[in-house]
Amino acid sequence: MIPNGIPRIGDPAPDFTQASTHGPLTLSTWAEGKWVVLFSHPADFTPVCSTELTELARRAGDFEKLNAKLVGLSIDSIHSHLAWRENLREKLGVEIGYPILADLDMKVATLYGMLHPGASATATVRAVFLIDPTRTIRALVYYPMNVGRNVDELLRLLTALQVGDTHKCALPVNWRPGDKVIVPAPKTVQEVEERKQNAAYEKIDFYLSKKSL
Repeated sequence: MIPNGIPRIGDPAPDFTQASTHGPLTLSTWAEGKWVVLFSHPADFTPVCSTELTELARRAGDFEKLNAKLVGLSIDSIHSHLAWRENLREKLGVEIGYPILADLDMKVATLYGMLHPGASATATVRAVFLIDPTRTIRALVYYPMNVGRNVDELLRLLTALQVGDTHKCALPVNWRPGDKVIVPAPKTVQEVEERKQNAAYEKIDFYLSKKSL
């Protein structure tokens, strides 16, 4: 990881212990062998963030089916988080069931490169980190402050990572569950010849073939 920078794909996810709406949370023990979706929002009681947190809460069951836990973060106090949580339940009828980190000292935001001075010196941008059960960062997505995230895309990305791991394959553009996957490119002449004979593959060229799972 680059010191004081953004952790990269393949880096170990920086561990931390921080206050949350569910009590003190240590990433390495809280994750318990699950995938983690760690996301930051600029501030409590803001309109775009309110739509994001409630939609993630509505879709929490979809993440649970993928063996993933949600955890949010902003540079606000526990008291602010709890008050906003109650407000969202009252105004939008949604219970925020996942923990939200109170990162007042900016410790976690700094570890994960969530502070972008060009956007704001006092608020985190909309960062998302997908962390696998080995605590390795597998994907990261950043959004500007004025554009809300796409929860369907986060679920698609998480699903694609898991399918790729299980079946040792790659996923093509706009891949959705049920679509064909990409077979790894051949590395030897023998593998090229074997591919030509495989009737189960959709062969576009010797280096680009697809198959159904």
